[in-house]
Amino acid sequence: MKNLFLNTLFLICSATGMTSCASDDDTTVKESSYEQYGETFANMPDREDAIIYQVNLRAFSEEGTINGVRDRLSHIKSLGANVVYLMPIYPVGQLNSVGELGSPYSVKDYKSVSSEYGTLEDLRALVEEAHAMDMAVILDWVANHSSWDNAWINNHPEWYLKDESGNITEPPGTGWNDVAQLDFDNSELRDAMIDAMSYWVYNANIDGFRCDYADGVQQSFWAEAITSIRSIKTQNMLMLAEGTRKNHFDVGFDFTFGFGYFDALKRVFSEGNPATSIQDVNASEYDNIYNNDYRIVRYTSNHDVNITDGTPIELFGGKPGSMATFVVAAYMKSMPMIYNGQEIGYTQRIPFFNHTPIDWSTADADMFAQYQQIIDFRKNSEAIKKGVYNGYSSNAVAAFTMKTDNETVLVLSNLTNSNVNYIVPASLSVDSWTNAFTEQSMTLNTEVTLSPYQYIVLKK
Repeated sequence: MKNLFLNTLFLICSATGMTSCASDDDTTVKESSYEQYGETFANMPDREDAIIYQVNLRAFSEEGTINGVRDRLSHIKSLGANVVYLMPIYPVGQLNSVGELGSPYSVKDYKSVSSEYGTLEDLRALVEEAHAMDMAVILDWVANHSSWDNAWINNHPEWYLKDESGNITEPPGTGWNDVAQLDFDNSELRDAMIDAMSYWVYNANIDGFRCDYADGVQQSFWAEAITSIRSIKTQNMLMLAEGTRKNHFDVGFDFTFGFGYFDALKRVFSEGNPATSIQDVNASEYDNIYNNDYRIVRYTSNHDVNITDGTPIELFGGKPGSMATFVVAAYMKSMPMIYNGQEIGYTQRIPFFNHTPIDWSTADADMFAQYQQIIDFRKNSEAIKKGVYNGYSSNAVAAFTMKTDNETVLVLSNLTNSNVNYIVPASLSVDSWTNAFTEQSMTLNTEVTLSPYQYIVLKK
């Protein structure tokens, strides 16, 4: 109900041209002194249509810059992605013990582009070109903490959490000693943070945010911030919470993060867990989320797990297994996210604390074509994007349907390196299906044999 209220509030504010609106829970849109740069993005994807591509600027190009991303936008477009998600572009704190260049999640200045990556003009040019190619651009936002040499430390120490001795602390229980914990009980901090987020919408015409460690910040702030951000431009704004709290949806986030789902995928391969464990975690992550429009971001790689756990090829049975796993993650009631390099079968881990350019010359053309195929079908399937999920997995095969009134999609993916005989449920074996990728007709018998890491996607 709160989501409906916030959306209604936004529509009223937009229709009346008001610069300030308040709800019963004090989510207030404050007047801004900024002027809007650029044009409204007319072809902004709806949230159910989003295909997110995560860019690590230090790795994506040899230059490691925003212009390096701009030069390869056609690659992202050809993959089928329509949301370019940039990891933090802000100046990195110098009091940073992580890596040669430091963690980009240690933000020294929330309203500047780091000279390492380029300029505000470079970002504007990237956004304009992405929009011309019908792709949105969202920024990584680090609200929970700042670097120790952020100007706020000296100018506004009251904006930070302090221990019993009055010393500013790192985020409690994290071990992140390169960053200082902000205190969102302070109303001035909240205003400053929303002002900084708004700065990028106004001055670079971006289309939303991926909010880092969203679970660490109280929901009342996110409600206020999202309301403010969505009041700036008359277009959809995508808001992704890197968090698992189910009430993130209630305050306006479009997506949450499937941490548990990724772990379940990993354990199928590392510990021999049955494929049924994946659908069990899927059910638990959606438990008590009663709006079928809500989706959780699924991934087989991102900047964190790539360096801590391994590449998809390391984790999921080589190239064939990684594709069999990706089709499950991309289609099982999800919003798919691809991390730069995985689409070409890149076998090297990509540290994001250093400048580590991807060697694009090693691209596996067959893998890239498979990613394209999987993404293209998702973009054109209402059942995958909006349908109701039902699981039919066995120990070896991830099996499920996504269904709307007009379309049913059945996914069968063998997550083992052995031939498997899958017993088809009676409710599915009586139907005539069409292969989603080849358009060939197929009638399911009571049993289907799948070769190692084979996946089949059928529709009717």
